[in-house]
Amino acid sequence: MKSATAAALIALLAAGPLLAAVGCDLNDPDRDVKRLFPESTGFKTLYVSISRQGGDEMLHRVESRLGDTFKGLYETADVPYTMYQIFKGKDLIGYIHGVNTKGEFGGIQVFLALDLEGRIRGFYFQKMTGPHAGEMRDPAFGKQFLGLSLNDFKDYDPVAGQAKPGSRVAAIKNPAPQAEGDFKAALRGTKKNLILCDEFLMGNKYLK
Repeated sequence: MKSATAAALIALLAAGPLLAAVGCDLNDPDRDVKRLFPESTGFKTLYVSISRQGGDEMLHRVESRLGDTFKGLYETADVPYTMYQIFKGKDLIGYIHGVNTKGEFGGIQVFLALDLEGRIRGFYFQKMTGPHAGEMRDPAFGKQFLGLSLNDFKDYDPVAGQAKPGSRVAAIKNPAPQAEGDFKAALRGTKKNLILCDEFLMGNKYLK
């Protein structure tokens, strides 16, 4: 009995890092890719993480660009990121990536579809719960992000939840003022998503 208990404990401890690393995949890649990129003919899936690709140096750089520190199960260096390269024939035409972020009523999954310049051509919540989730999921809210890039989010302060006055991010309207925490989480998740795509997919185009 003792040996069985010890074995179970060892297995649980060994699984700990895996349980802590919370990734974010498309629910139905074939369907979702076609919906976000109707012109696409296929896609390639990349699996990356900060710990494997850049370690502490990359983590500190990403946090500096974000303007906030990583924290919680959704933000560790070993979180696996699933990134989708979208093709039309042999030509790369864009990217899709989602991130987990903490909302008022649980985890939120913020997905972006980007063109090759890193501009948002699709925004949606794959996962969101709470009494105001329906208002936040309204396509009219997501349309406010279209055409924005990391340059637009560069000055967004995710700690204060404030955008530069007069910027396009400052013009984004919260469809559910009672869910201010979820609104701020969506903007923070979008900025983090754009930074990670720049780091892993576009060779730090916006850092240069």
